[in-house]
Amino acid sequence: MWKKSFIVFLFSLSALKTALNCETRTGTNICFPEFTSPSLDVKTNVVMKGQNISLICSNQNKSLQIAYSLFRHDKYLRTQTGKGEPVIFNLSISEVRDLGPYKCKAEVSNCQKYSHEFSFTFVDPVTTPMLNVNVIQTKTDRYITLHCISLNGSLPINYTFFEKDIAISPVISKDVREPAEFNLTKKNTGEGEEYRCKAKNRLPGHAKYSQEFLVPSRGGDSCPFCLHLLLPGLLLVLIVIILILAFRILPKYKARKAMRDKVSRDYGNTPMEGGIYANVCKNQADKESVPGLEPRRFISTAQNETGHSQEIHYATPIFREMTPQDHGTSTPVIRQQFCQVGS
Repeated sequence: MWKKSFIVFLFSLSALKTALNCETRTGTNICFPEFTSPSLDVKTNVVMKGQNISLICSNQNKSLQIAYSLFRHDKYLRTQTGKGEPVIFNLSISEVRDLGPYKCKAEVSNCQKYSHEFSFTFVDPVTTPMLNVNVIQTKTDRYITLHCISLNGSLPINYTFFEKDIAISPVISKDVREPAEFNLTKKNTGEGEEYRCKAKNRLPGHAKYSQEFLVPSRGGDSCPFCLHLLLPGLLLVLIVIILILAFRILPKYKARKAMRDKVSRDYGNTPMEGGIYANVCKNQADKESVPGLEPRRFISTAQNETGHSQEIHYATPIFREMTPQDHGTSTPVIRQQFCQVGS
């Protein structure tokens, strides 16, 4: 009798175990007390398009062999197995659908647990900001106004101003695309100062710094910006002087050039006419160089460039030999009288 009772007890115990296992598989109760829901972790929830990210799925239990599966929405992606260590899923976020939500499933002996859901957000990185510095100086103080703006990047953007490598302003957050402004007053020590600013949004590791702006030193009572103010004025004066000289010299140059061209044209006709005169004089000298003969005048006509006739008068040259006694010298001297031409 007692044997039958023992067999019934064992059968009841087995049936109870089976019922508990079915309840565990179909319900939300924990399969094992040490088996908890997995966690899904990532370094940041903001990403750029095309950025590679790593999702880490882990469980507090370090002794069980756990199979981790990754899902996006309800779509299965892949499975990795780990024991005592988390598993890492590497993904690339290039489209809107890649933003999620993601969740991780941990499974042991038909016992399944899901992590919380996780989604990413697209953020555009900031570009190199531009720094503008306005300075008003007195003999004792400097009043400095700094402006910094990044023209691209997802808002909000946080700005910080630096003197050399030391932050001189709190973080200034801007939810609209406008420059951040910071004012400071410093004693005028006469030394130069360097400023720059940093722009950063929610995207980690993508902060940008502006170029350094050097406020020049002030020597004595001189104005540190006098050179910047005088250079444009001096350049303007130089341009005006050059224009005045050009307007005054150019007409004179043109007039002289025209005169030279006219003289060149006149001289271009002189060799021909001179040749005529010289030949005539020579011919007449050969014919009339008889001593004691009276000089005679000849009249000839010639045409100029325009085709008009001109009357030319020629005179006969006279050659006479002089004796040394006439001049008190021992060297014979020949005196020559050239042709005279008249029109």
